Amino acid sequence: MATIQVRVDENIKTAVDALFSSLGLDTSTAVRMFLAASLERAGLPFAVRRREPAATKKASSRTAMFGCLRGQYEVPDDFDAPLKDFDEYMQ
Repeated sequence: MATIQVRVDENIKTAVDALFSSLGLDTSTAVRMFLAASLERAGLPFAVRRREPAATKKASSRTAMFGCLRGQYEVPDDFDAPLKDFDEYMQ
């Protein structure tokens, strides 16, 4: 078995230890799960995108707030657009 060492900010380490513990995992197990999921998907198991600078970001009144992603995920303005196709059936 091989060893991987990673340096992270102490506050991040404390926070992820608490998060993973609340999920019944230790941090080492969570990292192993991340690595296995990366192999399974032949890439990162989540989307990687650059954030727009706050000054150029379009203001949205429909910002979803989900736990640790709070404020980092926005529901697009046209999210409900496909449902408009069914308006005539909904009345």
